[in-house]
Amino acid sequence: MRRLAHLSAVLGGALAALFASSPAADAQQTFTLRLNHVLGPNEPFHRGFQDWAKRVEQRTKGGLKIQVFHSAQLGVEEDIIEQMRQGAAIGQNTDAARLGNYVKSLAVVNGPYFATSLDDVEKLGKSPTITKATDELAKQHGLKVVCFDWVQGYRHFFTNTPVKKPADLAGLRIRTPPAPIWQESIRALGAAPTAMAFGDMYPALQQRAIDGVELVYNNIPSGRFYEVLKFANETKHIMLVNFQVVGSKFFDSLPTEYQTVLVEECRKAGRETSEKILASETNVKNQLKSRGMTIVEDVDLAAFKQAGNGAYEKLGLMDVKKAIEAEIGR
Repeated sequence: MRRLAHLSAVLGGALAALFASSPAADAQQTFTLRLNHVLGPNEPFHRGFQDWAKRVEQRTKGGLKIQVFHSAQLGVEEDIIEQMRQGAAIGQNTDAARLGNYVKSLAVVNGPYFATSLDDVEKLGKSPTITKATDELAKQHGLKVVCFDWVQGYRHFFTNTPVKKPADLAGLRIRTPPAPIWQESIRALGAAPTAMAFGDMYPALQQRAIDGVELVYNNIPSGRFYEVLKFANETKHIMLVNFQVVGSKFFDSLPTEYQTVLVEECRKAGRETSEKILASETNVKNQLKSRGMTIVEDVDLAAFKQAGNGAYEKLGLMDVKKAIEAEIGR
């Protein structure tokens, strides 16, 4: 009986060890990604991120969960990005301008009049130049681009004076994010760029520390900027392409099937959200009109496009811009 008991214990231990090392056991390991973004809880992107999280959790049967934090609850982008590089299980909705601080060629995606449609953005995912840049970002700088199918729409200038041509921006202090391509783009288009965090814009406008902002339509009602700005000037100077980024260390720690789900659902939710945003712009404009804003539509886009090239030339990105445009058939 003792021998039988001993044998049973040995077999039981062996089976337990075998099961613990089996793929089925590994699949039970769970991961949690905290996704940070600066936008408000009523923004379309926030709802899109929640959809992305729900689908990832469903497909991985709870193995990978995404917790979404709006209004920069986890901190400002620059700080979050550095935490990601160190291996933290955090993600950030960011842009090519900030990523261009690490891999210069990526900045062109946020340059003036670069991408002009959702189809352009989809083609960028197949661009050899972009693929090379994102690979470098992951391997050398610890930042893994999950996808960049999230488009907030076209950025326009929102001011208290009408803007129809670049000269109308002369002397105006316009808030921009703190990245070279953004600063040089706004400067090339005629304004004086002023670096400032997203959450500081409203009080800065109230105190007249800045004269205007350049944002997408959906930012205006959610941030109540119609209370401090009078004109929406449709310059369409940047199609705002957003990148969903996680730390390379965190991404590499995920099982391969989880990596695939994270990327696939990111692309699906991003495209769906982008389409909804572009379709809703007419309603947003009507809402802003009812709140007293004037929509300036007769903008000299040809003059703005010509002026915008100065940003690429200033930063030495014109050759990269032309190469990518050729790759996507522009």
